[in-house]
Amino acid sequence: MALVLNILLTFLSIMQLAIIARAILSWFDPGARWPVSQILVQLTEPIIAPIRQVMPRTGFIDFSPLVALLLISLLRMMLMNAVS
Repeated sequence: MALVLNILLTFLSIMQLAIIARAILSWFDPGARWPVSQILVQLTEPIIAPIRQVMPRTGFIDFSPLVALLLISLLRMMLMNAVS
């Protein structure tokens, strides 16, 4: 059970880093033309797209990565507390 939990927590940490990297790269490559940007979009879009559909439009600023980071952090805390 501990192995599965560690794998899941590691996956969630990687997803957090990928979302942060995607957000930072979007400032320099807004069209996601770079290969690294394309990989990050493919990796994180299944998490960010549903959030983006639910959230209201706020103009040029996309808050869906921030919401995704908060939800992943909440999930990680819940998993760690469930084991303790």
